[in-house]
Amino acid sequence: MALIECRFYSDVLGLSTSMTVILPQQTTTQIGMNNVTKGTLHPTLYLLHGLSDDDSIWLRRTSIERYVAQMGIAVVMPQVHRGFYTDMYEGGRYWTFISEELPALARSFFPLSPKREDTFVAGLSMGGYGAVKLGLRKPEAFAAAASLSGALDMAHHFLNPEDPTKKSPEYERIFGKQSIENTPDDLLYLLKEVDRSKGPKPLLYQCCGTEDFLYEDNQAFRRACAKTSLSLTYEEGPGDHEWGYWDTKIRDVLAWLPLGK
Repeated sequence: MALIECRFYSDVLGLSTSMTVILPQQTTTQIGMNNVTKGTLHPTLYLLHGLSDDDSIWLRRTSIERYVAQMGIAVVMPQVHRGFYTDMYEGGRYWTFISEELPALARSFFPLSPKREDTFVAGLSMGGYGAVKLGLRKPEAFAAAASLSGALDMAHHFLNPEDPTKKSPEYERIFGKQSIENTPDDLLYLLKEVDRSKGPKPLLYQCCGTEDFLYEDNQAFRRACAKTSLSLTYEEGPGDHEWGYWDTKIRDVLAWLPLGK
């Protein structure tokens, strides 16, 4: 595998940023690894980080490079700071960046397949929200979207612990003072919109530990998805909001990806 730490300028964000990229490499003599490629343009997994992390975190906390070595798949891990994969009310246009600019730039820099059937997205926590939002708002671009312990009910989350009737200051910087319920930033709303659409529908994967503070968010999303025709693979079991759980479950996500289908 080739590991690339890519620093570049974003016109959308108006600043220099970064992405970490894993590219397939066919090898025959590397001890302890069996690397393969599947062609000249690689299937791609966009792998998204959580609120307190950056584009290096999946490499630092898991063995993602080793896990994908035999799959012939590229992994693109972008940096979005604390932007929640959203065009912020006060801040950067992280939704436009992640949904439009980043894929175009990544494909201009690296040999990545542009085909929908070769393009997937996954993420943890904040990144789970971003991954599912990409899958539901851009179903023509992503064949599958996976959430690991995702913040999937943001219309009812980020409440101020001192006053549960109010949003936190950070929530308001991201989404504004108005409710996002029944807007394109509300995943439960997007489920209904995609279900009504005659266009393509992404495959969805969702997992969450039963001890996770986002467990109820995940139950709300699961119930909403059950009312639609969308295909959801759901897994739960003992686990908290921590890297031991995500290191295990990302392997399940990789096995679930509809590669070659």
